[in-house]
Order: sequence, then structure tokens, then C-alpha cells
Amino acid sequence: MGESNDAILVLNAGSSSLKLAVFGERSGELALELRGQVEGLYTMPCFEAHDPAGRVVAEKSWGRTALGHDGAIEYLSEFLRHHLANHRLVGVGHRVVHGGLEYTAPVRVEPKTLEALERLIPLAPLHQPHNLAPIIGLLRLAPDLPQVACFDTSFHRTIPDVAQRFALPAELHEAGVRRYGFHGLSYKYIAAELPRVDARAAAGKTIVLHLGNGSSMCAIDAGRSVATTMGFTTTDGLAMGTRCGALDPGVILYLMDERKMDARAIERLLYRESGLLGVSGISSDMRTLLTSTVASARLAVDLYVYRIRRELGSLAAALGGLDAIVFTGGIGENAPVIRERVCRDAAWLGIELAEATNAKGGPRISTPGSRVSAWVVPTNEELMIARHTQRVLDRA
Repeated sequence: MGESNDAILVLNAGSSSLKLAVFGERSGELALELRGQVEGLYTMPCFEAHDPAGRVVAEKSWGRTALGHDGAIEYLSEFLRHHLANHRLVGVGHRVVHGGLEYTAPVRVEPKTLEALERLIPLAPLHQPHNLAPIIGLLRLAPDLPQVACFDTSFHRTIPDVAQRFALPAELHEAGVRRYGFHGLSYKYIAAELPRVDARAAAGKTIVLHLGNGSSMCAIDAGRSVATTMGFTTTDGLAMGTRCGALDPGVILYLMDERKMDARAIERLLYRESGLLGVSGISSDMRTLLTSTVASARLAVDLYVYRIRRELGSLAAALGGLDAIVFTGGIGENAPVIRERVCRDAAWLGIELAEATNAKGGPRISTPGSRVSAWVVPTNEELMIARHTQRVLDRA
């Protein structure tokens, strides 16, 4: 790599959407050139792409004709062939939720790699198949194009064994039933940015709060993950947009015995019908809840903040101290009232909120004299994936 017109494509596939970002490489540095997504893949597909300034450069809709992941990949391949006519596409980086125990770093996808990642589908049945769909599609359409899988679990492989374990029989632990942790690409990016933001936080004990539709927190000691709130799956820990967060496993037995719910019904409840949506009965969107006057909306927000308060204390204990906290993700970056409530709840840890800078969005939202500093650092998972892809291809 290194030619002035080299480009890396980043793909992030969800259940009904396919997000893309294109990064050009100039003198080894990566610069965003295009961002877009195809939404409503199986209902009313539509595509929109923007330049770095946010201007719309392309859009298309298909009405009620389902496109699916394969159709989206075919369309985007053709779109990029024209849009990147002056570029040389050198590789594609993919967000893959689960790397299991085997993949502790990004890896170039070979057929045997794909087989290994497909075996992990039972560990992330609602994410992994969608993450792998564009990889499979591109292997068919462009078999010689290098593809790199970047894992949300990899950053957490530094967590000590005792913190990965559930108190279950050893055989289940060895079979892979353990805490994996997720949002690792976001945490890796924040850890890489911390030296620029706050040298003390980068070298010390920091808790990062990735708050969005999916929410988690991570305890980072000198750049390494030592504990996180998500566990075996992405449903553990904090309450989220539609996911329940931490739950007594006895509730599952109750639902099976008393409500006669099967695995799929319970899965739908825990992943799609709980969290902010389930508690409020109104919406999974924090913006909607914060402007609502309905009591159940306030309750959902209160529960969301309370669970953060509990986990903050837990992660500070795992670290054995605390130097800084960092807010990131859609809610973390854009909801000053949530940041304010979290910081006020954490006053006992030594956080003093600076109201004026919090209202402006930071970057520092704690007072100069605050014993523990608080920051807002926008995450950039796409850039992290592009960097990973660049390094893997440079080593090839």
C-alpha cells in the first residue's frame, strides 16, 4: 500500500442495514472520503451516501422490493466501481462481532477463517450471520480482493481468566461459555486516542462508557481491558435500547415454566422488547424519552442511569482505583443530561462536573481540580477497522 489513490472500504453489516465508509490513504495516513448505508434491506431498501462534509452524493430507493444482504453487496460493488474509478481498492475491512477464543487480533479472511467464524454463530446468533454475509458475497463477486475481519471481542482478550469465568462447571468454561465482552473496536479506538486527550488517563485506570442503542462499559488499565459489562452475549450488563442488560437467570426458568415461552420467544423478549423500550412502553430512543413527560419514560431513563451507577462502582473496584472516565457512543456523545447525572452519581469517586463544558460537549467535562477527570471522546469504529485493515495488508 501507499499509492496516492489507494482506498480501503469498511463494511458494517447489521440485520437490516449495511453501512460503508471509504478511506483514502495519503502518505500512510487514512482520510474519510465517503460514508453511506443501505437501510431496510428486507422491507423498503434505500441507499444514501455522503461526502466528509455531510453532503449527499448519491441516493437510491427500491420501493417495497426486498434487497437483502446479497443484493446490497451487488449494488454497492457497482456503485463503488464508478465512484472509486480513480482509486485502487486495496482491501475491505469488516466488523465481526465475535472472534471467539481463537481470534485475538484482526485477520485476513481465507476460506478456513470463514469456516471458523461460522462455527461461532451460536455464540452471537443475531449478529454473526449478518456480519459474515458481505464477506461471503464479496468472496463470490471479487475473490481476489483482500478482506480483513476485525472483531468486537478481541480487545477484551486481555481480561484475566478469573474475570472471564462464570461459576459453572469447568467443562462449560472450556467449551467456551465465558465472558467475552463486546464493543471492542470502539474501546480500542478510545484507548488509542487517550494519549492525545489525557496522558494520565492513558497510562492509568480509566472507565470508558460506550452508551448508545447498545450500551456497555469497560475498565481499562494502561490501555488494556481488564473488565467489561457485557459477557457471554451482548445482552448482559447495562440496560440498552431494546436489550435487558443484567438479568437473574432464574427469570428465564420462570418464563419457560410459568409463561410457557420457548427459546425464540425469550430471545425476542430479551433482545428486542426489553431495555428502554420495554420499561417505557414508548420508545428505545433516548432522545424521545428525555423529551417525554410520561412517567414510564422517566422511569426508563432513571433505570438506565442507575445501572450505569452500579457498574461504575463495580468496574472501579476491578481496577482498584480510578483516574478518568470517558463518555462515547451516540448517547454518551450527545446527551449532556445523561452525562451530568452519571457524573453527579459518581461524585463519591472524585468526579466534579463542569456544567458549562458538559453543556458544550467537552472534551473535558470535569473541573480543573477534579481528582478524577471526565471526558467526551467521539468514537470512530470505522476508522479503527480501516487502520486494522491497513496494518494486516501491510504485513501480508
